[in-house]
Amino acid sequence: MNPHAWTAPLSRRRVLRGAGVSLALPWLEALSARASVGAAGPPMRAIFISNNLGVLPKPFFPEGTGADYTPSPLLERLAAHRADFTVVSGLSHPNVRGGHSTENCFLTAARNPTASGFRNTISLDQFAAERIGHLTRFATLNLGVNIDRGNRSLAWTRDGSLIPAEDRPSRLFERLFVEGTAAEVAARRRRLRERESILDALAADARRLEARVSAADRRRLEQYLTSVRELEDRLQVAGAWEARPRPAAPAARPADVTDRARLFEGFEAMLAMARLALETDSTRLVTLMVDAFATPAFRLADERTTTDGYHNLSHHGQSAEKLAQLEQADRWQMDLLGAFLTALADRREGDGRLLDRTIVLYGSNLGDANTHDNTNLPILLAGGGFRHGSHLAHPHDDNRPLSNLFVSILRRLGIEADAFGSSTGPLAGLGP
Repeated sequence: MNPHAWTAPLSRRRVLRGAGVSLALPWLEALSARASVGAAGPPMRAIFISNNLGVLPKPFFPEGTGADYTPSPLLERLAAHRADFTVVSGLSHPNVRGGHSTENCFLTAARNPTASGFRNTISLDQFAAERIGHLTRFATLNLGVNIDRGNRSLAWTRDGSLIPAEDRPSRLFERLFVEGTAAEVAARRRRLRERESILDALAADARRLEARVSAADRRRLEQYLTSVRELEDRLQVAGAWEARPRPAAPAARPADVTDRARLFEGFEAMLAMARLALETDSTRLVTLMVDAFATPAFRLADERTTTDGYHNLSHHGQSAEKLAQLEQADRWQMDLLGAFLTALADRREGDGRLLDRTIVLYGSNLGDANTHDNTNLPILLAGGGFRHGSHLAHPHDDNRPLSNLFVSILRRLGIEADAFGSSTGPLAGLGP
């Protein structure tokens, strides 16, 4: 029999989409050998936040280095938390160039995003979720504000597939806290069982093919079967969590911010939901993209509306009017970030603060949106028990890999990681 005469070629991507299941697949060992991660004491968590047009570099980066740096105008907005954060300059992703095309690479470090046939790689949150995601109801939560859900995301699967962001706080609230009727719970469990049955059938079909295909095709089939087995484990974990009651909602259901001109109100609402998810231990990994690129003319804190969309403003060409509007937008971002840090610091967990157990990374894929510069990225790291209070400055003409910071974050999460992306080791200066 001609092995290529199969009338419906198996496409892992197409078949799994047809099954209606997620492509964010965990490793099998994530359900066994790693089960003890985070078991002792309060768990460690992380939230990764990015504005894909960044901030104005001059008002952001401070003067001086080390603990004696002079805060910049934007960092002054975070003065109450100076001891809780570190600002880092001179970081970027090697060979991740192309201006706006790098926005999906912020947490992946995937090289050459403008090259023909480019395919993204796994994002930092999903890499961590493969190891600790099974410990919570949701392995990760991927959120967005004004986001173009079909084209932009901070979260990417191991095979480089985009994970769409949730952009409605009310819908996220329902997933986190609304149990549903007995009939709805039964329906969810039935769907999980049906998906397991579909995967069983797909695996059986693939095994029947193994003896009739070439060695190269057998290797591809084995990769496919491995993905199916991993997805079966993910569904089993989901089924186990479905049998547990959801936590009581610690706040009222939020209203969605549907006006895209209300960008920062939407950002504030998503930060509030992310905090609730983290403090109820519904997840330990959150990503949040503020899609400034997709934002039209928007409201500033004084209720004035900008004269242009965020993207056009970012190409300011040193226009004083545009720079003034962008500085107002950046100040509001810092104020929201400061309020988020305050909320985490005010929440007690065990004998410490939730902030001390939550890694907060804020940054962007653009160092300077005006010139499409992808170097010297604005990076602020807060909480998580790191040694803070300093400006860690690296050469601007020879940037350190941002992935070095990612390795440090993974280790702080309790994950044994020697490398991620383009890393050359952990980032120095953050403590043991």
